[in-house]
Amino acid sequence: TEIYKAPVGKIDVIPHGIPDMAFVDPNFYKDQFGVEGKQVILTFGLLSPQKGIENVLRAMPEILKEFPNVVYVILGATHPNLVKEHGEIYRMNLERISADLGIKKNVIFYNRFVDIEELKAFIGMCDIYITPYINKAQITSGTLAYAFGCGKAVVSTPYWHAEELLAEGRGVLVPFADSKAISTEIISLLKDEKRRHAMRKKAFLLGRKMIWSETAQHYMHSFQKARLPKNEKSPRIYAVKTLEEKREELPLIKLNHLIRMTDSTGLYHHAIGSIPNYGEGYCTDDNARALILTVLLEETYPDNQIIHDLSSRYSAFVNYAFDTKAKQFRNFMSYDRKWINSVGSDDCQGRSIWALGACAGRSKYPNFHMWGAQLFNQAIQSVEALTSPRAWAFSLLGIHEYLKRMSGDTIANQIRDVITERLTSLYDSVANEEWIWFEEILTYDNAVIPRSLIVNGVQTGNEKSLEIGLNTLRWLIKIQTSEQGNFRPIGSNGFYLKGGKRAKYDQQPIEAYSMLS
Repeated sequence: TEIYKAPVGKIDVIPHGIPDMAFVDPNFYKDQFGVEGKQVILTFGLLSPQKGIENVLRAMPEILKEFPNVVYVILGATHPNLVKEHGEIYRMNLERISADLGIKKNVIFYNRFVDIEELKAFIGMCDIYITPYINKAQITSGTLAYAFGCGKAVVSTPYWHAEELLAEGRGVLVPFADSKAISTEIISLLKDEKRRHAMRKKAFLLGRKMIWSETAQHYMHSFQKARLPKNEKSPRIYAVKTLEEKREELPLIKLNHLIRMTDSTGLYHHAIGSIPNYGEGYCTDDNARALILTVLLEETYPDNQIIHDLSSRYSAFVNYAFDTKAKQFRNFMSYDRKWINSVGSDDCQGRSIWALGACAGRSKYPNFHMWGAQLFNQAIQSVEALTSPRAWAFSLLGIHEYLKRMSGDTIANQIRDVITERLTSLYDSVANEEWIWFEEILTYDNAVIPRSLIVNGVQTGNEKSLEIGLNTLRWLIKIQTSEQGNFRPIGSNGFYLKGGKRAKYDQQPIEAYSMLS
């Protein structure tokens, strides 16, 4: 209410969701990690200096004087943005501190991501969970919510979320960057088993309201309340429609032809009707498009093994297409798996970056989004050398997808701004009242350029980008609508030159897809 001036009546407080775990003794899990007989302190999450882990390490010598069997487990990979800028300096510094303090035998680093089931086992084995973060203005911590809700005794610095969650004896707060206070409180908890278990029980009982099934209900209730018209007490349950009013529903998607067109290498470049044309081989451009499709399908059809297998093949093809020396993608491959060209077209580069961004920003599979982010960071180095407006648009969409998960990546943000400036400047130099476009000719996949500027404008608040995107899209819709009101895309047999006649024939399916997406 203070910052956003929102009325109190419009605010719903919904707890951070957590997995559902049984309240069990930590010793049940310890043998899985080789720490049976030891007392375990745990921190997990992406490693960065803001986590304040060095303050726990400096508390360890005092703790070990009282409890020699204590181990401190630090679970999680280093934050990708930190690795890109500084490598593993922070982790190496933590290891050096451990060596200097003589506690290497009592500190365990797990430098990797883990899936939810493995994470639950890690949380389950710990006796005390600690979040020694150094930023007070942290409004939420998923790691704190997970450990707390799963019934762990928690020691934390007093950032905002911790102050609220650990109040009334549900946890212990220590001052920021105070190793002495950390050691004192951990020793106290390890000595006082009765207090520790009472704290665990308080946390676990409150955590029952935080499990995902409960938070989902809270969200549904909030959404339903928000949808209520101001003058109605209850929403309409179901609105019947006559056959005349009822819209036609889209049929369920069929993957038969996509599967037929894919072998163990990737997606074939062309077909003769429904028969794969081996003579045309493969191309990276098409495999990148197929990868984007499967990443989107995974959101609609989660845990579909066929889609996941297809996605793996297209990913492997895109990965193999990348020339690590040139920092560019090769495009055409013959049926016998030999590259026909050393460097692909601008479109090939742009669509591949789009596909990698989609993997990095959307995929629910950790190995996919890690691979996508790593290759994206290599490939994006060549974006500014591209000259095609469509390739810029493809790249802009890829950056948009990538930043969904990696919003703090300064290089990606800078390149996005450069591409946006190029497209808007191109528009300024070409467009007039009759020809509201970026080039002197309309060719193929035209709508992707306005789309990229609209997406960018919404994401960044760039009003010029949004305005140009909307204006060009309206014009494109207007000139591609027939007198009868039907969609009539520009034909690829001649295209549409400024001041000339538009081609009517050889229209491509991509135009319909591009306009709708």
